[in-house]
Amino acid sequence: MTSDASAPELPEGHIATGDKGLKADALGFMSNLVIGVASTAPAYSLAATLGFIVVISGVGVKAPAVLLVSFVPIVLVSLGYRYLNKADPDAGTTFAWTTRAFGPWIGWMNGWAIFVADVIVMASLSVIASTYTYLLFNWNHGANSTFWLIVGSIVWIALMTWICYRGIELSAETQVFLLSAEILILTAFTVVALVKVYNGNGLPSSLHVSGSWFNPFDISFNSLILGVLLGIFIYWGWDSGVSVNEESRDSAEGPGKAAVLSTILLVLIYVSVSTAAIAYAGPKFLGANQNDVLKPLGKSVFGSPWYKLLIIAVLTSASASTQTTILPTARTTLSMAKWGAIPEVFGKIHPRYLTPTVSTIGMGVLSAVWTALLIGFDPSQNVLGDSVTALGFAVCFYYGFTGLACGWFFRRELFKSVRGFVLAGLMPVLGGAMMAFIFVKAWIVESNPSYNYSPPLFGIQVPIVIGIGSLLLGIPLMFFAFVKLRPYFRRKTEVAPRGLI
Repeated sequence: MTSDASAPELPEGHIATGDKGLKADALGFMSNLVIGVASTAPAYSLAATLGFIVVISGVGVKAPAVLLVSFVPIVLVSLGYRYLNKADPDAGTTFAWTTRAFGPWIGWMNGWAIFVADVIVMASLSVIASTYTYLLFNWNHGANSTFWLIVGSIVWIALMTWICYRGIELSAETQVFLLSAEILILTAFTVVALVKVYNGNGLPSSLHVSGSWFNPFDISFNSLILGVLLGIFIYWGWDSGVSVNEESRDSAEGPGKAAVLSTILLVLIYVSVSTAAIAYAGPKFLGANQNDVLKPLGKSVFGSPWYKLLIIAVLTSASASTQTTILPTARTTLSMAKWGAIPEVFGKIHPRYLTPTVSTIGMGVLSAVWTALLIGFDPSQNVLGDSVTALGFAVCFYYGFTGLACGWFFRRELFKSVRGFVLAGLMPVLGGAMMAFIFVKAWIVESNPSYNYSPPLFGIQVPIVIGIGSLLLGIPLMFFAFVKLRPYFRRKTEVAPRGLI
């Protein structure tokens, strides 16, 4: 199933392309997996989020349990990606699938939600990449200067935009290098920290690991949900590996399988590193350094100068995720253009590199402007912190619809086998329902000013202004698109072909 006519046959010796002009068969399964894991920025996500989970009342040492529970809706939704990609390996992923299942209006809003989430997070990722670059070279002035943070962020965005522009293979090779360094360092940290704990060389507040740390039933429901709200952010991004499906070998199977496996690898990384961090330092230490738990831990676990390994881990993590955030956004807008949902200029492909041109460069420019404005007008970075929370609304929105779309799209096939009913119906729909619940719960929680960094704007909390406001902004834009691009909005809903599950 494709959104356009098949690509014309090319003379022998020419590079094969898909129906959107992207380079076909350029990536293997491992590249899909690497892109999916790297997109979540494991080191950065842990550094920026673990401390906040630990300080939630009633959580503390049970943060690993929170990460296990957070994994549940993620892996359920990933099954939706697995089966929808099998039916329709479209680079637009959720946009294309929800258009087929629920119609063009819901499809358009889901494409917009992917775009919004990716743009919002780019500021945080690029600022972290800039900050850690300066820290790596002991330039504290640059790390604390608004001007140099903006400069460094824009340089990182420009560099990663260029890599994405120059070809999918270069993008994948860069990811392999960055993720390998990140995983090796996090593994070394976990091993060294735990060895020191059991040798009696941990911090005075160190603890031996207990089975109760992994038991979510020891946490109150409200505390658990607050932790899951943060946990969703930690896991978000693995779907980037599916967005390059049209450039992958075995496009209908490989990217979907990689999506599910990437979530499993992520839960192993997060639970092991968080367990080692809590055991080595204790929850009070992590809570006291909640803005970045890895930097102070690195100095104690590795000592000087090896503590810079964790700085390198966070740097490679943020820079890798900066790149893999540009990749799916450009392919989403490319797909929307090819479907006729947005102006066709966004569907232009470079004749040599076979990458989206306007979509890739446009994402880079918009991200640079957003970052410069956010940091320039708020040097304290309070709004930046709230923007990270805000992107959870867009993430839950399109993840949730993906899970629901899977069950509905395959509705004629679900009752032909127990396996199909469970894997392509029950589990993805349950994951979608969980995302809807988390969306509503996040709205309630973020309405409380005590959970936010910035003062309210017009009486509304900043995460809601950014998160919900950005989604609502898509509605007038969608109606404008309706006026100009009516054929897309006349599309009928579809059902999955027979025999796919």
